[in-house]
Amino acid sequence: MYRTEPVETYQTFFLDRPDGHRIYVEQSGNPQGIPVLMCHGGPGGGSSPFQRTLFDASRYRIVLFDQRGCGQSTPFASLEANTTATLCEDMEAIRQHLQIERWVVAGGSWGSTLALYYGQQHPERCLGFILRGIFLARPQDIDWLYRPGGGASQLFPDYFADFMAPIAGMAGLDVLVAYQQLLQHPDAAVQLAAAQAWSLWEARVATLLPNQNMRAGAVEAESALPLARIENHYFLHHCFMAPDQLLRDLNRVRHLPCYIVHGRYDIVCKMENAWTLSQQWPGSVLKIVQDAGHSASEAGICRALYQMSLLLADRLTAQEV
Repeated sequence: MYRTEPVETYQTFFLDRPDGHRIYVEQSGNPQGIPVLMCHGGPGGGSSPFQRTLFDASRYRIVLFDQRGCGQSTPFASLEANTTATLCEDMEAIRQHLQIERWVVAGGSWGSTLALYYGQQHPERCLGFILRGIFLARPQDIDWLYRPGGGASQLFPDYFADFMAPIAGMAGLDVLVAYQQLLQHPDAAVQLAAAQAWSLWEARVATLLPNQNMRAGAVEAESALPLARIENHYFLHHCFMAPDQLLRDLNRVRHLPCYIVHGRYDIVCKMENAWTLSQQWPGSVLKIVQDAGHSASEAGICRALYQMSLLLADRLTAQEV
């Protein structure tokens, strides 16, 4: 059963990186437990105390971090040296700093992308995966959410019209290119207005039922700016990967356990992503939550993720015996 009690940290620190970035890292749970690294979404979404509760704190050593440019990491909303490869290098630096030999790698949405990318670069460091709201970073996955004619725009044409409004006078430019011009504009007010429109679009379609708290939080400057600027930066660059890289390189991690949770009515990351991943990963476990969308905060998603963490813990403990 999913437990809602808060999980407190027992260590927080900043890891200085050679290129000027400072990465916020925290640990909670059982220091002697199974190490798990949680990759947050976005990119640019930041970690949250809620993510600690997705694992049994008595069985897991829970490591959270804020990816470059967001959360408590600095510089704020920075795009410099901010790529999938540099995030992966940060993850390895965290592992080495904490003297962890192998760990479970978990993540939701963009976090599932980053978890898979890391795993394919460092399979020998992974015990297994817990993934939610699968995003495979293919061109079709970006088109689905952000471009006219994509599936999300057809399901929510009214919300998509609001998303397109800030770039209405930029005819002829691709959506991502037009937003790039606003999100990297020298006028901070222009940046913020564009970031709020970008972030609100995602928040509006992230849950099966409307969530006013999520929508309100999405337009706050400290969350909207890094999310919109960094997401736009990554998606313009195809997430710094080849179009089908994650599926192409699955052979590097197929021998490891993988537990997948995906909401049936996920509009941000379509259900096909999770289905395709599970079909190409023999032995993986796919849990489809029938009454949920994309957000990890939805009750069915929380429960499923917590249950998957218990199943994987049981499996890893049995292997040790």
